[in-house]
Amino acid sequence: MSDTELERTETTKGKKIIFGFPRLGTSLVLGIEGFAVFTLYYLGYGLNSFLVGLALFMGYLSIAAGQFLLGWLSDVKYTKLGRRKPYLIIFGPLLGISFIFLLLPALVLPDMTDKNSLFIWLLIWDVIFRFSYSVTTPYQAWMAEVFPASERPNVSQVQNTFNFIGNGLMAIITLLVFTGVFEKVAADPNVIPPEFLSIVVAFGLIASILFILIVLIMPTEPNYKMESSLWDNLKTIVKNKNFMKIVLMQGISGFGWSITVAVMLTYTEAVLSLGGTDYIIVALIFLLSIFVFLFLWRKQIERIGKKKTLLLIFLIAVVFLPITLLGLIEAIPNLILGVFFITGVGLILGGWFLFPYIMYADIAEDDEKSTGELKAGIYTGFPSIILNIFQGIGVFLLGLMLGLPDVTVGTSTFSMGLVIWGPICSLILLVSYFYTRKFVELDFEWEK
Repeated sequence: MSDTELERTETTKGKKIIFGFPRLGTSLVLGIEGFAVFTLYYLGYGLNSFLVGLALFMGYLSIAAGQFLLGWLSDVKYTKLGRRKPYLIIFGPLLGISFIFLLLPALVLPDMTDKNSLFIWLLIWDVIFRFSYSVTTPYQAWMAEVFPASERPNVSQVQNTFNFIGNGLMAIITLLVFTGVFEKVAADPNVIPPEFLSIVVAFGLIASILFILIVLIMPTEPNYKMESSLWDNLKTIVKNKNFMKIVLMQGISGFGWSITVAVMLTYTEAVLSLGGTDYIIVALIFLLSIFVFLFLWRKQIERIGKKKTLLLIFLIAVVFLPITLLGLIEAIPNLILGVFFITGVGLILGGWFLFPYIMYADIAEDDEKSTGELKAGIYTGFPSIILNIFQGIGVFLLGLMLGLPDVTVGTSTFSMGLVIWGPICSLILLVSYFYTRKFVELDFEWEK
């Protein structure tokens, strides 16, 4: 092994699949946290939308700190278990435990009508959950160490396949089961519906077990030489102009993506009033569209490159997201609008979620070629400082938007914020499009 550059060889399909396993668990728990927590506490427990948004904002700040810290520590400290595995052993189980307590406050809180206690509970456990989710930073840093650049789009596809198996399962259960749960919780917040209890506990256990499993199966990464300090590493990555431009691009677009993820479920329930068979149809279409678009976006990257593909994703999102305004038109059948809405969300999110895994690994290797050191952890973790602050502000603004006056369309009454978020996110992503087109480089000469 060279002290100046880490050697990478071709890997097997089995190794790619094993590496992607934990993404199934993280997509289940983060998906439900992102899609359902806001709805659960806002519609189910009746907590003020401002307080829900504030608690979730603090959660984003905690993951911003956690991803940077664990990324840096896993770079500079090599143990008998390697650089990455110790953090998976500690924070993998904590991720599942915190998820269970976050979703099931009635397990401990004696009075669910006490809004102050409920807010504190949400704040504490979302902060712990988000910090524990930082385990994905040392886990993801493995990509730059194990897989050559030519394999990373395929590895990312495998990871995202597990992501969207989890997201598809999460979406089906959320749409078919959790909607009824929200109604039951609203009717009697002190009683946990048994189907809700079993699903949350099962998902929390899956997230924990898959991280332990990969620790046992994946080989320990080599102990390559690291002589630079944290301060040296920070100066290096801050001076990497293209990297900092990519981080800012993620931050700007993070406003729009975080709002979209957080409010998607609330929009389908409160505005479109979908239920029963309609939910089954929408859930199946969402699951199918995720897998189809994931494959198509990966092929598009191989065909035209990363930057052109990302710009196309931004443009489609800009054109599509104002569709939320159609919720104000009673004449449009809710099922038709719901199918179109859920398919479009699957299209744009399926493309966007493919990129972070690839970008961080590529930039870390690009830096390695000039500095002689692979700083995959800090390159994976540093963007979270900016990204999660922007995402947290986005969710906080969503809480403010849902405090806007109600409107009535047909038999449904909902906050005006539930229909105007789409055009707002469209404008945000339009800024991201022009910024990316002018300033960001995603395709490197050495890849050719």
